[in-house]
Order: sequence, then structure tokens, then C-alpha cells
Amino acid sequence: MEMIIDFPGGSRVDAHFGPHTVATDQPPVASAPTPFAVFLASIGTCAGIYVLGFCQQRGLATDGIRIVQRIHSSPMSGMVEKIDLEIQVPADFPEKYRPSLIHTAELCAVKKHLEKPPKFEVTTKVV
Repeated sequence: MEMIIDFPGGSRVDAHFGPHTVATDQPPVASAPTPFAVFLASIGTCAGIYVLGFCQQRGLATDGIRIVQRIHSSPMSGMVEKIDLEIQVPADFPEKYRPSLIHTAELCAVKKHLEKPPKFEVTTKVV
């Protein structure tokens, strides 16, 4: 996969891939989320894709299901130390599926890549 990152003005930095554009920006005047916020959102939404698929495969309604993601950062470094994903289900959600729902969310590809991160290589090229 190739993504094109460009600079449309101000502090905006956008990523383009396929037919999609992910816009990012920086405070104080931000017209889009920061790149780090998009990264963090990708963790919860990835888990959500797996939860959604689990429910759809079993014919389970997703009304009332949501994932609450909590970010815990070090007060000293500001670095993220822990991310909690709480899958909230309605009272009538079958108890027998709750452990499987957790297991399914843990299969998220974003989470797996964080657990075994890729190597980075940054270069320049004159065009």
C-alpha cells in the first residue's frame, strides 16, 4: 500500500490512499484531529470492526453496543502507558458471548502491530 502525504496549508497534513483522504491538523486552530488522535482512534475503531463482524456473523444486534477507549499517559513523559478498551453491551446481550467478544476485539490488526512494531526507514529523494 502506498500513501501520499501532503501539506494543504496552515498546519494541515493529509494522507491520501485509494479513494480516501485522512485530514489532520494541529492546535491551536485545528480543522481536523491531530495525527496522534487519528492513530489512537484507529485502535478503538479496529477493535470495533472485529466486534461488529462477530455480532453480524451470529445475527446479534449491535444496538447499544459501544467501545469506550481510555488512554492512560505517564505524567512525567506524556507517553501513553496503557490503553483500556471497555466493550459496553446492553443487559440483554447474551452472557455466553461476552468472553468471545473480548477475544475478538483483541485480534485487532492495529493492536497486533503495536505488540510487534514494524521497522521504520526514513529517506529523502529529489524529484
